[in-house]
Amino acid sequence: MSKYKLIFPESYLKKEKKFLEKHPELLERYKKVLKLLELNPTHPSLRLHKLKGKFAGKYSVYITMSYRIIITFAVTEKGIVFIDIGSHDDVY
Repeated sequence: MSKYKLIFPESYLKKEKKFLEKHPELLERYKKVLKLLELNPTHPSLRLHKLKGKFAGKYSVYITMSYRIIITFAVTEKGIVFIDIGSHDDVY
């Protein structure tokens, strides 16, 4: 049973589709990251960390060392809202 609800706004789903079309080799790793986020967003392999600057108040988790997902982490609603996906340079 999952602990957190994953929330995918339409704007994120469009970015996700483009990202996975460009990087099909990351699909399995991406699915693993989503499962870990559902169960335990603070799992060490996700490297969850708070962002600064224009993304202050949001968090990032690793898909790989080069690719990350930016999320809003809404603990009170037990929901994780996805905002962006891409390389470090693309999303920062």
